Amino acid sequence: MTPTTTIPVTIDDVRSAAEQIRGVAHRTPVLTSGAINELTGAEVFFKCENLQRVGAFKFRGAFNALSRLGDEDRARGVLTFSSGNHAQAVALSARLLGIHAAIVMPRNAPPVKLAATRGYGAEVIEFDPSEESREALAKQLGAERGLTIIPPFDHPHVIAGQGTAALELFEEVGGLDIIAAPCGGGGLLSGTSIATRAIAPGCRIIGVEPELGDDGLRSHRSGELVKIDVPDTIADGARTNSLGELTLAIIRANVDAMMTMPDDALIRAMRLVWERMKIVVEPTACLPIAALLEAGREGKIDTAGKRVGVIVSGGNVDLTKCGDWFR
Repeated sequence: MTPTTTIPVTIDDVRSAAEQIRGVAHRTPVLTSGAINELTGAEVFFKCENLQRVGAFKFRGAFNALSRLGDEDRARGVLTFSSGNHAQAVALSARLLGIHAAIVMPRNAPPVKLAATRGYGAEVIEFDPSEESREALAKQLGAERGLTIIPPFDHPHVIAGQGTAALELFEEVGGLDIIAAPCGGGGLLSGTSIATRAIAPGCRIIGVEPELGDDGLRSHRSGELVKIDVPDTIADGARTNSLGELTLAIIRANVDAMMTMPDDALIRAMRLVWERMKIVVEPTACLPIAALLEAGREGKIDTAGKRVGVIVSGGNVDLTKCGDWFR
């Protein structure tokens, strides 16, 4: 851990978010697997956000952020940019709250996520990620149309909302030795780390990225915001080119280690979870699971005899690609 600055999101914010989303977001189950416990030598607890509304943890942060908007901002509407899960979360939250939502989404986003976002009633604005920046396009459209931008991760209310998943996990299972979460832009990992540091200060916090998207690992080591090209990975929920200013500060202050996993390890982990746990998880959700299974064999994470928490981020998988992946 390397504290760098005052953290703008606290455990009180996470607890406030828990009250804000209570009765709207699902309190998702915590599952265990004897097979995975045996493979890791640990007692592993999976917080199953694949069973959250919209099929991902993103609903927590989106609803927390949108529900706190004033009347004028609600009347004007909101805009966000996302490859899928945050898009769906904002779309559903906006529908529940009676707010118009416009979503900037890449044309290569999984069709299941594009269709679901439209299905929740949002206006989808597609763009070519090879030709323009989603952040720049969103900023331009937001200014032109007077919309409030709700970014997918670098926003205090979004981060606090994401931290409620870890809060619930600790409430249900008690103390943990290790907690691991996926990392794209860092919203989930940031929120998880805030809850963990407050509740279980001795717990080791690990963030896991795609091998081709190691900007978070490099930023964590250097203390500077490293930006990369959008990574070509099956972990579409982590196709970000950098952390945010807020998430970098929080991750630098709280997270003990960052790791990366290759796509083939994600496929192996995904297949194991589907077959043994009988739940549908997407590749991004398998980043920390693969880290436990693959890195444990290499001795990078000492899981033997440990109590380990894993935030399973989502289950919005493109089923048309699974045959090729598993083959």
